[in-house]
Amino acid sequence: MIAVVDYGAGNIHSVARALKRVGASFAVTADPAAVAAADAVVLPGVGAAADTMRGLRNARVDDPVVTAIARGTPYLGICMGLQVLFDRSEEDNETPCLGVLPGEVVRFPAGLEVPHMGWNQVRQVGDSPLFAGVPQDSNFYFVHSYYARPSDEARVSGTTDYGLEFTSVVRRDHLYATQFHPEKSGLVGLRIYANFIRVAGQTPAPEFD
Repeated sequence: MIAVVDYGAGNIHSVARALKRVGASFAVTADPAAVAAADAVVLPGVGAAADTMRGLRNARVDDPVVTAIARGTPYLGICMGLQVLFDRSEEDNETPCLGVLPGEVVRFPAGLEVPHMGWNQVRQVGDSPLFAGVPQDSNFYFVHSYYARPSDEARVSGTTDYGLEFTSVVRRDHLYATQFHPEKSGLVGLRIYANFIRVAGQTPAPEFD
């Protein structure tokens, strides 16, 4: 079973609809034990870093998420689900995050319109199961004012240009995270979810298999 982490925020319902569409077996849960025991974890997210970290801590799912990643459980982070993987975020006067990946999250520089909102291309870096069947430079839907700067360039799995080239996808082993919202990105976004559930050991719906 895939655990979709419900910590009181995030794009839970849209993510659940997308997972159902691709044939996933999943449960939306705020139960730390269920997250710890899951075959895979999806962490959606919208909003601010401090609110996200507070929600994870209050629901007591922060440690189970970190522990699941550490033991190799497939993980998919979406938007804030990517940003909170890093050591810290500039948002909200320096917010400590989960520290799963070394690096920081910073605001787009002055002169760029924020939030970065709408469709933009993702340039795939390397060969990732998450992008199986997804054409290079496909367009995905973004909405964010901050972006991740990984300390380890080997973790970068996709980049996007918005006045500067920023990291829009990260990967480490079975950990995947996207700055964009696959659930708002049409069929190409559903392909991302189908690819992830395959990584998690499930068979996607026939049209995505």
